[in-house]
Order: sequence, then C-alpha cells, then structure tokens
Amino acid sequence: MNSDSFDSMMATVQAFHDKHGFNEAGGEDMIYRVALMAEELGEISACVSKGKGVEELAEECADLLILLMGNAIAADFDLKQAFWEKMGRLSKRAGRMIDGRIRVSDFRQDNG
Repeated sequence: MNSDSFDSMMATVQAFHDKHGFNEAGGEDMIYRVALMAEELGEISACVSKGKGVEELAEECADLLILLMGNAIAADFDLKQAFWEKMGRLSKRAGRMIDGRIRVSDFRQDNG
C-alpha cells in the first residue's frame, strides 16, 4: 500500500486506535473527540495569532487531521466518500466577496 495514500493513512489511524483500545476505553466517544478537536483548533489558532513557525502549524494541523480521520473510524463512516461528495457540492457553489475575503458558502436568501 502506498504510504502516501489516504487508505494507508486511515489504516495507520485505525492501527493507532486498536493499539490503544480506543473503542473499549472511551477514546471513540464523539463528545470527547469534539473536545479534543476544539483543543487542537485552539492550538492552530495560537500558532497563527502568535506568529509561530510553519513547522509547528503543520504539526497542529496534522493532529487535527488525525482526529478527523479517527472520527470516521469512531462513527463508522467513509471519510473519503464524504470528502468527495462534499467537494462535488462545494465545486458547484459560487463564491462571494465578503469584507474583502472570498467565501464559498451555501448562501440563502433572507426571507424576513
């Protein structure tokens, strides 16, 4: 298996979960995992707002990616399929400039 492939990455995260018994020891509890993701996002924010180096930013982003991949394992869904389905929807959206920055969101008309 190509070590750079998504499937290889997912298998490595699965092995990490298995090694530490996440399924049996609360490591796959989604509320707990959301808290861990919030913590990692805070660390990413600190990297950016405090001007830390790209190496530290990359490490924190990798932590968040590993948690996201683990969420797919814990919740039993195909993250690769979810990615491609979402990218398909996103690619059809128009972008808008909002406060000088591009946004690509599901813009809805305000009816009231």
